[in-house]
Amino acid sequence: MPRNSRIDIPGLLQHVIVRGIDRQAIFIDDQDRDTFVSRFSLLLKETATDCYAWAMLDNHFHLLIRPTSIKLSTFMRRLLTSYAVVFNLRHNRSGHLFQNRYKSIVCDEEPYLLELVRYIHLNPVRAHMINDLNALIDYPWCGHAELMGKASSNLLKSEEVLPLFSRTKKKAIQNYLHFMEDGLQNETTVPLSSGGKLTSINYNSTLDDDCCFDSRILGGGDFVESVLDGKLLPSSNFDLSFSDLSKRIAAYYEIASCDLSKPNKAQPIANAKAVICYIAIRYLQLKGVDIAPKLGYSSAAVSHATKRGKQILDEDNSLQKILRD
Repeated sequence: MPRNSRIDIPGLLQHVIVRGIDRQAIFIDDQDRDTFVSRFSLLLKETATDCYAWAMLDNHFHLLIRPTSIKLSTFMRRLLTSYAVVFNLRHNRSGHLFQNRYKSIVCDEEPYLLELVRYIHLNPVRAHMINDLNALIDYPWCGHAELMGKASSNLLKSEEVLPLFSRTKKKAIQNYLHFMEDGLQNETTVPLSSGGKLTSINYNSTLDDDCCFDSRILGGGDFVESVLDGKLLPSSNFDLSFSDLSKRIAAYYEIASCDLSKPNKAQPIANAKAVICYIAIRYLQLKGVDIAPKLGYSSAAVSHATKRGKQILDEDNSLQKILRD
């Protein structure tokens, strides 16, 4: 039976799982792990790819990334090929190191992002490579320590993840740790290593049995339909400046551009700001801390507005059209 083709569109959040061929080890010692992390870090910067979680085990690894300027397939080919060459030379071996087809799952961000961060970062504990969360803070081959403020690898978009737990960094770290503890105490029998109906519904109770689902996608309903119908904005064709974007969105909502920088809860202004946040972060690759003062927001408010902006844009075909024109 033929495999389904990948959904490979820049701008989509992807959970990637890579295993060694025949389940063989792909990281034998810390030098191997250092090599992989160095190449991964460099590639993230070179390609403007965002990373939200990562974990390395002996014979596989997990990544939660969003390529913004290139396709996932290009990113993974460069990462896996460069690492495999060094690994084979160092360990005097030849042939394939990885399974021929890595696994990639497109993920709906709002309902699943934090669950995926927890699932990926708890992998070393669940695999019994380390004993508990206390030990996970000192485990250097996982993004958990960085979110806890105990590592400075700068691989993660911590400034986007932590504000989802609290407005203040200290409280956000505390809440994140409690979230991780809850994950260990209340383990689910459905792992977040696949897409489709069963996994999507298990982690999102708002979905119905008759929603649209796809085995390549973690999510359902409107999100799946948007991905499959290609309704997401094409990042390769999106070259507006932040100023031009703001003017175009303001005109669409029939408000003055100057009103966007002032605190205002009026619905048209709030909607305009939300759409601007989403597009600026997702497609213009700007940071929340840079957008916030331009819209009279805090960084945490930008994170919340970004989620709402995605929903507004997904549902408004007229708005999508004026942004493509």
